[in-house]
Amino acid sequence: MFYWIMKNIVVGPILLGLFRPWVIGLENIPKQGGVILASNHLSFIDSVFLPLVVPRRVAFLAKSEYFTGKGLKGWATRLFMTASGQLPIDRSGGKASEDSLNTGLRVLGSGDILGIYPEGTRSPDAKLYRGRTGVARMVLEAGVPIVPVAMIDTEKAMPTGTRLPKIRRIGIVIGKPLDFSRFEGMEGDRFVLRSVTDELMYELQHLSNQEYDDVYASSVKEKRASLSR
Repeated sequence: MFYWIMKNIVVGPILLGLFRPWVIGLENIPKQGGVILASNHLSFIDSVFLPLVVPRRVAFLAKSEYFTGKGLKGWATRLFMTASGQLPIDRSGGKASEDSLNTGLRVLGSGDILGIYPEGTRSPDAKLYRGRTGVARMVLEAGVPIVPVAMIDTEKAMPTGTRLPKIRRIGIVIGKPLDFSRFEGMEGDRFVLRSVTDELMYELQHLSNQEYDDVYASSVKEKRASLSR
């Protein structure tokens, strides 16, 4: 109920009125049943506007740090993340990764929509980077369709490091569902997982028209951080 009120009465109408997002392909999202929306990730506001334009509820897996902040800022962030349908996960790896997978599978098993960023983190420079294979494992284990989504110009509205967005139009392009049922039961094969992930990233590159760099975005961020010390 809280999510519905914030989306449809309190926050949603204001943001949609200010930013006037244009949307292509909304009809490609199944009207019922579990489905994964796999999006490129340019800005913090990606997780805000995609749920706003999709009629069904969308749950995103968000790093747990967003839910554990202290003071007024921590409370406000926690409230915002909850209102926008975010689910806290630990991204430290190992058992935490398995727990994240299980959280996503529970969402899909309930017949809901799960939003995922295959790159694993925001792009540092608006390029599209190599996808993590966790999304492939999830789609094969859940046996649900996966829909590629391209966020357009969100990094211009709210660049990384800024606290408040600039009011400007953004876009969302939703592709047709991808069917990987031919790989059913092969979620333990790392070559299959890489193949599924690469096919997904190809579709995202086609929809977004971003320059593609076949390395992990996290590696690029780590390298830049080490050079700036």
